[in-house]
Amino acid sequence: MKKAKVFDAVTIILLLILAVLIYCVIQLKVLHKPYINLFGHTVFQVITGSMEDTIKINDVVIVKITKDVNVNDIITYEDSGNYVTHRVIRQTADELVTKGDANNAEDDPIKIDRVVGKVVFILTNVSVWINVFKTPKVIIAIIISIILLSILFKKKM
Repeated sequence: MKKAKVFDAVTIILLLILAVLIYCVIQLKVLHKPYINLFGHTVFQVITGSMEDTIKINDVVIVKITKDVNVNDIITYEDSGNYVTHRVIRQTADELVTKGDANNAEDDPIKIDRVVGKVVFILTNVSVWINVFKTPKVIIAIIISIILLSILFKKKM
């Protein structure tokens, strides 16, 4: 009986993860949002070395969606359809000046309304897993595995 409870908990957790993934795909592919919004947070993968050594290429940043940022915060903002993650070095009433930690020059000033939010966490070495879970074949295989394991354990019980 104890094994059934453990399996049920694992199944519930996996189904919750699957539900979150489906929710994210719907936001991006169906609703055509530029980034996901999951409980007021979003994620971006860093593709340049402009924030080295703080943030490395292929690190993933978790961004709290907010316009409330201060000098020295690392923020993500929209710039001509791209998303840039740099540190705020100066702030006026309606503009911010940012700069990548590894860059020599400041960025052009941006309006605060272009800010997506503030980086609250940096995940290193997860880009491989993200690329794996972006593959539809992998997601389908996970769903089928969950269903088959569920059937198998229910028959054994």
